[in-house]
Amino acid sequence: MIVLLSELGRDAMTHLTSVDYLVILSYLAATLAIGLWVGSYVRSGSDFFLAGRALPWWAVGMSLVATDIGGADLVGVGGDSYRYGIVMGNFAWIGCVPAMLVAAFVFIPHLWRCNVTTIPEYLERRFSVQLRASVAAVWLVLMACNLGVMLLASAQFMSELAKWDMSLSIVGVAILVGIYTWSGGLGAVVYTDLLQGIVMIGGCLMIVVIGICDLGGVESFIDKVHAAVHARARQAPAPAPTMIDEPSSVTRAKEKLRLTKTKEREREHLSLVLPVDTKSPGPWPAILFGLALVMSPGYWIGNQRIVQRSLGAKSEYEAKAAYVYGALLKGLIPFLVVVPGLIALVKYPDLAADQAGGALPMLVGRLLPEGLRGLFVAAFLAALMSSVSSYLIAATTIYVNDFYRRFYRPHADEGQMLLIGRWTTAGFVLWSVCVAFQMMSFGQSIYSVFQTLMSFVVGPTLAVLLAGMLSSRTSSEGALVGFFAGLFTSVSLFTMNLLSVRTWLDMPPLFRIDAPYLYYSIWAFLATICMTIVFSYFSRPDPAEKTRYSLWEWREEGGAA
Repeated sequence: MIVLLSELGRDAMTHLTSVDYLVILSYLAATLAIGLWVGSYVRSGSDFFLAGRALPWWAVGMSLVATDIGGADLVGVGGDSYRYGIVMGNFAWIGCVPAMLVAAFVFIPHLWRCNVTTIPEYLERRFSVQLRASVAAVWLVLMACNLGVMLLASAQFMSELAKWDMSLSIVGVAILVGIYTWSGGLGAVVYTDLLQGIVMIGGCLMIVVIGICDLGGVESFIDKVHAAVHARARQAPAPAPTMIDEPSSVTRAKEKLRLTKTKEREREHLSLVLPVDTKSPGPWPAILFGLALVMSPGYWIGNQRIVQRSLGAKSEYEAKAAYVYGALLKGLIPFLVVVPGLIALVKYPDLAADQAGGALPMLVGRLLPEGLRGLFVAAFLAALMSSVSSYLIAATTIYVNDFYRRFYRPHADEGQMLLIGRWTTAGFVLWSVCVAFQMMSFGQSIYSVFQTLMSFVVGPTLAVLLAGMLSSRTSSEGALVGFFAGLFTSVSLFTMNLLSVRTWLDMPPLFRIDAPYLYYSIWAFLATICMTIVFSYFSRPDPAEKTRYSLWEWREEGGAA
């Protein structure tokens, strides 16, 4: 979610010199030049939406990583690792690497062979046009709204980091991203992501290396982290006495309890596996079942903004290689985004919980010299722009292919598809600017709400995709009913867990953690699978022209099984 930076972090980051601004402007100019250069080769709708299926694996792999790391991740994960510890690394390790490797060798090659442009298009080929329209509509609404949210996040972060005017930041990022996406489509997004990924990884690596060296090396850093965690764990208030002359046995028991809690907090800060009742966002059931088995596969297999890059790869082999390469890079990301939070914990151990979001900016402002400070701001801008551009091209592709071409103009030629694609891109840029300005008055909870809404859709989408790919017995009626059952389940759980609803019904919280979106995804996935199985059992099997798109019965158009 959007994290307000502390006053210390903001003050430290506002001291950008002319050298810093020169670095930032050079990066922005390079990004725009790459986008326009790629755009000069775009001649058709296929070039615009899938880069002519000519993308190399190394560019797609880096683009996958750059798209996955947003500005909220750089600052938010750094702040959360300051507060909760290394458990936040699970969101990149368990939450990415296993799912990417399975997708690389099973699901992504199948989608590439099916020669589809969008995930909803595959769902029509395997199931029905009703399911295609339903899934496309839900994802389009979320992506269109998230465009505005990402622009607002970009503006708010840059306002906090460097005191840039929020309105000008919204318009500036929208115009810059809009120009190169309008010009080059998916190819421009992927190749600018290549630059942005290099800048992001380089900027974060620079923080890690300089920070560890500043603390005396790796061994000294590890020792100081343990000391800082121990000191922070002991800061919890001691239990208040229950009577004036409390018996010594009770006092000893309370002291023993306090020491036990201190050890538990210290152990949790340096552990990847946390108990169910932890206050952090990563208890082990949510990580294992919600993240590893639902959210992560759904993100890497069923999310258009991610999968679209691999669909534009040169070959099935290159699509596989891109995911494997991306998984290797993702293995390094926790080190680059979690360690800075631990460095900040050692150097600035007295930040309050609501100031943890300022840990990384404070570290950058006080640790880096001029020029390098500008490079980090450029890395931060790269993360923000990559997020915006990925949503922009994905939303455009879904609208044009799953609605315009499918229902309005099915015989549109490549030139018409290119034209409508570019006009739709411009329309979404204007839409996102309007949404961002509207959301400026809603406060900081809007972004977390949309992240929760995204978890509603990931589970049901993944369930119908897996059911369609892995079983030829799954019917179109079962998949459609299951998808809506999953949506209903997740929305119902979210509604029942709202404070106002719980107060009205006089009931306790459904979940122990503050942001239980991982649990929403678990139950939505299970509800979809169960209803899909039940309705498929009682409905007529799909014809062969549908079931041939499953993994086990796949064959080319007109080919033998």
